[in-house]
Amino acid sequence: RKAMFTCPFNSDCKITKDNRRHCQACRLKRCVDIGMMKEFILTDEEVQRKREMITKRKEEEALKESMKPKLSEEQQKVIDILLEAHRKTYDPTYSDFTQFRPPVRANSSKRITRSSSVLTHGSSSEDSSDTFSCSPESTEHRMFSNMALNEDSDESPPMDINLSAPSMLPHLADLVSYSIQKVIGFGKMIPGFRDLTAEDQIALLKSSAIEVIMLRSNQSFSLEDMAWSCGGNEFKHQINDVTQAGHSLELLEPLVKFQIGLKKLNLHEEEHVLLMGICILSPDRPGVQDTSLVESLQDRLSEVLQTYILCKHPPPGNRLLYTK
Repeated sequence: RKAMFTCPFNSDCKITKDNRRHCQACRLKRCVDIGMMKEFILTDEEVQRKREMITKRKEEEALKESMKPKLSEEQQKVIDILLEAHRKTYDPTYSDFTQFRPPVRANSSKRITRSSSVLTHGSSSEDSSDTFSCSPESTEHRMFSNMALNEDSDESPPMDINLSAPSMLPHLADLVSYSIQKVIGFGKMIPGFRDLTAEDQIALLKSSAIEVIMLRSNQSFSLEDMAWSCGGNEFKHQINDVTQAGHSLELLEPLVKFQIGLKKLNLHEEEHVLLMGICILSPDRPGVQDTSLVESLQDRLSEVLQTYILCKHPPPGNRLLYTK
């Protein structure tokens, strides 16, 4: 436009990013001095086209954003309930582990002198009877039917461990029994779980408890030393601790592989609790009667998990995460 600019000061204004609009004359002079060519200054029409392109790009980005899946209020509420349920039933400090009969490793001189308040209700270890002399099915059913439906007690039914068993068995038996209690507590808080019959609740918890314990234990599993760290060194469980409870390495190998694979997924806590809920609400569990209701509850959690991954899990980790 052949405009002529004049500086109201001494034509030596210091031009910065913040004050560049204060003096057009000095700004233009500085631009020319450092190499700007006047031939490339945009005309009014070019400026308008540029603004239109910017506006169009913003609209396209807004449209793309609007088409992305979003968590509904109801889905977010489901996640919040499961997170709260998990935090009420999982203690990351593992302070309750001090109530278990202490771990006695092969290289330890420590004797089992404490009885578990979690497992034995204070009965002494010496007069305990052999748990495995009774029917496993009757013991299991009594344990789950009492624990799953008793709202007022967090204690497990009496169960004794024969101390002639391998050295780590009493400690790990207490740990598993305690963990089963917590899984049951978590399961009862899953949205829709209480709509099921008592029989179906028990059937689902009986069949899924050990699987969910495997999922939960992944939080304490470390890829660095392949151990489960549950507080201090006393409660750092190595693979050989489990073999000292009588399990074979053939049994442990797939378990450890599972722990490694799950850990490498780097799940968010939200994804972790949804996965546990999906595991519990499996309609193909033995003894489940109302499979259609269980399936509908599981489908709802699966849908929430898929949507959460798409919305919240950053790429490229989210690409095949749900399938994995």
